[in-house]
Amino acid sequence: MPRPEKVQAVAEIKKYFEDSSAAFLTEFRGVGVEHQQELRRSLREAGSRYRVLKLTLTRRALHDLGHEGLDEWLRGPTAIAFAVDDPVPTAKALVEFSKQHEGLVIKAGLLKDRVIEPERVAQVAMIEGRDVLLAKIAGAVKGPLSKSAFLLGSFTRDSASVFSQLLEKKEEVAA
Repeated sequence: MPRPEKVQAVAEIKKYFEDSSAAFLTEFRGVGVEHQQELRRSLREAGSRYRVLKLTLTRRALHDLGHEGLDEWLRGPTAIAFAVDDPVPTAKALVEFSKQHEGLVIKAGLLKDRVIEPERVAQVAMIEGRDVLLAKIAGAVKGPLSKSAFLLGSFTRDSASVFSQLLEKKEEVAA
């Protein structure tokens, strides 16, 4: 019979995974306390949480959620970065930190329901952020719309010009 505190801990870990858009498993051997604090600060700025969890409880939570593909990476000193909204800034922060500090190794990632290899995490880090991508989409949509608006506006300007010229000619002929 599982102890109540362990059941509660598994439920809390499941909530971490359910509330995040992505999770990245890391190994942090040889990373000093001051560097760990630096990593946690950069991950917090990226909109994520960084947790060191008991591996057996994490494995149980993942199995309950139907994610059994991460078992091989749940060994050794493991910490998990949970991206709350956009996974790209979290992946960027981890990849940049791992380049500067060899002690941090990115083991794997979980994007929604898909397990990704460490190389794919690096590819996710190369993607531009959500805000930048949305701005590019808005710019791509705005261009043709503004051209269409100008074209439609030219019809009314041109027709007004034609009508005013006709009116002037009519006045000249009448005079």
